[in-house]
This record gives sequence, structure tokens and C-alpha cells, in this order.
Amino acid sequence: MKKTKVINSDISRVIAQMGHFDKLSIGDAGMPVPMTTEKIDLAVDNGIPSFMQVLNNVLEELEVQRIYLAEEIKTENPEMLKQIQDRLPETPITFMPHDDMKQDLNNVHAFIRTGEMTPYSNIILESGVVF
Repeated sequence: MKKTKVINSDISRVIAQMGHFDKLSIGDAGMPVPMTTEKIDLAVDNGIPSFMQVLNNVLEELEVQRIYLAEEIKTENPEMLKQIQDRLPETPITFMPHDDMKQDLNNVHAFIRTGEMTPYSNIILESGVVF
């Protein structure tokens, strides 16, 4: 059995296959995911698992060099923005319109759906290198 904290086999596989500049997305239960993008659905109930629980788990294994957030998170969900910034204080953030973020899901290795039910709780993680 795997010893690291990411024990979900699909998430672990996607992270292992990622290279420099590749992208992975984590989001709330309502984010529309393109049919061509792999969706790893973890949602089991309202708020379970939360966005931050899943983000913290993924960050145990994925080296992140940049994050992408919806511009709307600044006004519509500043509490979540603060949690993300507190968790990734040194990581550059690129803000984009939410509609652009939805389109960018066509360019991610996978989208991890959480049970999060707060607006604009979506992130795109750009993979860095560990050397």
C-alpha cells in the first residue's frame, strides 16, 4: 500500500504523469468540466470533501510553480482566496475571468471535483520541477 498522503489512485496517477508546466485543476461541485477532460469526482455530500482538504492533499505530492484563479474570487469569495494565499504564500497567482478559466479546463490533465459549495472555489495548478 502507498505510504504517501495521496492515496486516491486516479489523483496519484495524474500527478505522477505530470511534467513541467502541465496543469491540474481542483474545483467546486458546480464547475462545468469539458467532456474531453478527465474528471476525478470526489464529491459525496455538500462540502465533503472540501476544496481546501483536496488542495492540501494534492500539494503533498505536486510541485506547483503558479496558480490560476478566477478574478471573481476576489469579491465573491474573499475567504477562500485568503485560505489559498495562506497555503501558497510564495506561489505567483494569475487571475483570469471565470469564463476563461472554464475554457482553460480543456488544457488540464484532469479536474478534481470536490463537494465544495462556495462560489469560485476553483484553481488551476501549474506544475513546477523539484530540481
